Amino acid sequence: MEEADVDAAAGHILGVRVRLGEFDPGGGRYGSVDASVVNSPAHRALAREAAADAAVLLKNTGALPLKASAKDVAVVGPLADTLYTDWYSGTLPYAVTPAEGIAARLGGPVAGSEGVDRITLRNAESGAYVRAGADAGGGPLAEGPAAGTAAEFDVFDWGSGIVTLRSAANGKYVGYDWSGFVNDQAQPNGWFVQQQFALEEQDDGTLLLRYAGYETREPWWSNPVYLGPTGPDGRLGLVPEADAARYTRDVVRSGAEEAVAAVEGRDAAVVVVGSMPAINGRENDDREDMGLAPSQEALVRAVRRANPNTVVVVENSYPTTIGALQKEVPAVLWTTHAGQKTGNALADVLFGDVNPAGRLTQTWYRSESDLPSILEYDNIKYDRTYQYFRGEPLHPFGHGLSYTSFRYGKVKRVDGGYEVNVTNTGTRAGDEVVQLYTHQRVSRDKQPLRQLEAFRRVSLEPGRTRTVRLPLTEEDLAHWDVTRSRWVVEGGTYDIAVGASAGDIRSRATLTVRGETIPPRDLSRVTRAENFDDYEGVRLVDESRARGTAVGASGDGAWLSFADTGLGARAGTFRARVSGGGGKVEVRLGSPTGRLVGTATAPATGSVYTYAEVGAPLASAAKGRQDVYLVLEGGIRLSTFSISRAAARPGVG
Repeated sequence: MEEADVDAAAGHILGVRVRLGEFDPGGGRYGSVDASVVNSPAHRALAREAAADAAVLLKNTGALPLKASAKDVAVVGPLADTLYTDWYSGTLPYAVTPAEGIAARLGGPVAGSEGVDRITLRNAESGAYVRAGADAGGGPLAEGPAAGTAAEFDVFDWGSGIVTLRSAANGKYVGYDWSGFVNDQAQPNGWFVQQQFALEEQDDGTLLLRYAGYETREPWWSNPVYLGPTGPDGRLGLVPEADAARYTRDVVRSGAEEAVAAVEGRDAAVVVVGSMPAINGRENDDREDMGLAPSQEALVRAVRRANPNTVVVVENSYPTTIGALQKEVPAVLWTTHAGQKTGNALADVLFGDVNPAGRLTQTWYRSESDLPSILEYDNIKYDRTYQYFRGEPLHPFGHGLSYTSFRYGKVKRVDGGYEVNVTNTGTRAGDEVVQLYTHQRVSRDKQPLRQLEAFRRVSLEPGRTRTVRLPLTEEDLAHWDVTRSRWVVEGGTYDIAVGASAGDIRSRATLTVRGETIPPRDLSRVTRAENFDDYEGVRLVDESRARGTAVGASGDGAWLSFADTGLGARAGTFRARVSGGGGKVEVRLGSPTGRLVGTATAPATGSVYTYAEVGAPLASAAKGRQDVYLVLEGGIRLSTFSISRAAARPGVG
């Protein structure tokens, strides 16, 4: 890093502070803004509007909007009467839950249930019950005689075997405080989310209670993870698995049965399911599956059987594989954890006061099998995201339904882009999000199947038509040319597709571009190894402690390919800059196991940041236009390389 880099970074920060008026007398244009604007009427209205605008109607067979006659509505599910804050969100000044929002819309209370089991845990050997503190501040968990709600816990299933336990005595969640377990938290929280447990069923029908806070996955964690009494007072602590208490689980109240009772005979049932943000999404800890928690899915099915007018609200922050479940219900509405006005916003959409126009910003897949390992971060190589996915998604990128319908005209090219007429053919006003995608038919490089280039959200009254203009220039069609490390617009034919989502294209056109033709690679110039076309068994690594990117082999047989290389009449010498513990670089043609034309032996350099120059002459077969493969052995790092062209023989050339 140079001093100029520090100056530039500091300049960016100072520039923001200047624009905010920090150095102006009285704080500049923003100096008069004080805490009174927080939770102001205008901001409350904005929070409600933003939450409603973000909701996405995934499926609807006529169940939504709820009819004006639907006055007797039940709201059930683990997220029906609570709002969880998401990672890095602020503190909510107040909270309107889905049940409260719908009750406010109807002008009276609604039937409801969280749909979770209330249980007791009894030590199979001693007969003692797990008990929590009964006062508002909670207390240490300990085994003792049954004592009403002190021995009862509501079990919330968040998938992947993880549950949270909420004490029935004070409504607080049980968590670990680095010394023991206490029911003192309003909701799961904290960096390690120490309110996570697993109820592990044993062959004899008993359960082991395992602590599953995120710190137990850290390499420094060495404590046991199972719970059991640790002293004469029966207080629970962490013990080795061999000493863990075996508990029997008795259901005091069935969540599914209670929810079914709440929805039977009602005009409609709204089931609110989804995630607990602190548990189901965290940097450094990935979800192990993409489905709803099993008990939540079972709850939806039970409610649907009891009331055919069931609407499912999925409240989470990511795609969910609900394909099988979605077939069984008439309507599915998605929302994120949308802040303090979530309940009001959901009521606005469910009852049609707001016509939904939110769109998915991610592809929703049918199954985890549609995706590669979470450790494979290369979207292009592994056909990931809407741009490269070749399967049929559950919901495509850009998907979102409306309570009205729209017709598209023929897309036409105009100066600076394209335009298309869109008509509201339904009976109510609504917003349509018009999306323009492109596809380059032929290219030297792997191109997206579809690439979103522009979109416009337009409002239309019933029967009205609007001409929607979508900007697109030839420069927008550029992609990064790794052979020359610059942007390039290739000549050729490009498909133009306009529609309501990546999977709902309504009008098409073609565009002929007189652009460049990428020439064969010239490896006689020093080439950075990171500018490969394809690879296997390698990782991008830091070239030095200060800057740069090199390629490191994860094991023997790792390879890089450099497609369509012009080697001339005959290549001469391969030279490379390598570091690490020693190994070799093989130069092959056509494939990683193709013809071997040269091998450079790399010495141990003593440090991955200390490089050595190595080289090898190449066989006469290294000529013409070839796909060149570099096969790495010995876990070495490769920074740069070149392949010189042999000098022409006297009288030849």
